Amino acid sequence: MVTYTLAFDIYGTLIDTSGVLDSLKKMIGKSAGIFMNTWRNKQLEYAFRRGLMDAYVDFSVCTKEALDYTCHDLDITLTQDQKLSLLQEYKTLPVFPDVSKGLELLQNTNHSMYAFSNGSYQAIKALLDNANIEQFFDGIVSVEDVKMFKPSPLVYQHFNTKTNSTKDTSWLISSNPFDAIGATSYGMKSIWVQRLPTSVFDPWGIHPTETITTITQLKDLLEKYE
Repeated sequence: MVTYTLAFDIYGTLIDTSGVLDSLKKMIGKSAGIFMNTWRNKQLEYAFRRGLMDAYVDFSVCTKEALDYTCHDLDITLTQDQKLSLLQEYKTLPVFPDVSKGLELLQNTNHSMYAFSNGSYQAIKALLDNANIEQFFDGIVSVEDVKMFKPSPLVYQHFNTKTNSTKDTSWLISSNPFDAIGATSYGMKSIWVQRLPTSVFDPWGIHPTETITTITQLKDLLEKYE
């Protein structure tokens, strides 16, 4: 039986970044949806750009700067207290409903399980604690150690070094196509979690090893490769 090292992306994969939507609706009404999506997209863009510039900052800085950008871009005024409230809420985002059960199923396997994120160690630990899922993981691997963001190959290599694993026995599990493509290009196996039927995988000709729609499908899927 093959034992794998599983790298679970956090934001958007296990933790629901749309958890701020209700608060945004109360603050700005009907513009909440486009505000939330713009904020998330700009957050990722800022991380990519800083990676290319070799200008690393904590991921929370990208989140804050993206929030400021979104207010300017959509011409929406939020008070300082409202911004601070949203940023605080980002530290306690909810878990997707399938996650706890899916991780629990994997506990009975021999696979190692790690949280693997662009976020800092402390931010990810707080999210996992708040969601009551930290006990499922063997550890947390953050990009802050190498001061680079996904999808740089340096980050996936760091994951293997940190977990004493090899790329050919590692799986990246992520809802973010850029992450799955990055891991696949590096040499890992990858599983794309298609959280919405309307989600589109980037048409680069680089495909995930597998695609699932819920974390509860993982255990049976991995058994095919054991």
